[in-house]
Amino acid sequence: MSIYGFARGVVKSILTPLFRVEIIGEENIPKDAGVIVCSNHISNFDPPVVGMTFPRPVYFMAKAELFKVPGLKTLLPKIYAFPVKRGLSDRDALRKGISILKEGGALGLFPEGSRSKDGKLGKGMAGVGFFALRSNAVIVPCAVIGPYKPFKKLQVVYGKPIDVTEMRKERVSSEEVTEVVMKEIGLLLDKYQ
Repeated sequence: MSIYGFARGVVKSILTPLFRVEIIGEENIPKDAGVIVCSNHISNFDPPVVGMTFPRPVYFMAKAELFKVPGLKTLLPKIYAFPVKRGLSDRDALRKGISILKEGGALGLFPEGSRSKDGKLGKGMAGVGFFALRSNAVIVPCAVIGPYKPFKKLQVVYGKPIDVTEMRKERVSSEEVTEVVMKEIGLLLDKYQ
């Protein structure tokens, strides 16, 4: 078993009963194509919760500073995290993300960029559109619906995949793709909250 698989199992065994995690829409997740998982961001628990509920390994970007911490710099790549320099156009991180998608992997993104202070869905950044337009990946919108309180139900809802093939042909911008994704996440939140 890989370190990722082991860590996922440990996280799942702790967080599933603690937050009474319910998964909705797992059938919407493609089994083997490149996929971008886009979720709202309400807690530091979001990456492990999305990672443990998604049926395939998910790669996440993590702030570059974490890769300087002893222990973490060795562990993070083994649990499929890779560094991104925030506030900059980090070409290495962008190349790594595209490579994951072209190889048929799953890339997890939080389009808002940072956690929502009030739980409301914020504006998405263009990164989602960038990755979608430069790969053949579909986008799976995801809504994490809290609260993250012990023994209160937490829902992780996966929506239908968004295929951007037509948008690519129409030469839409990264921002326009991101707007479509944020609208779909918003619809999931409205439906299940």
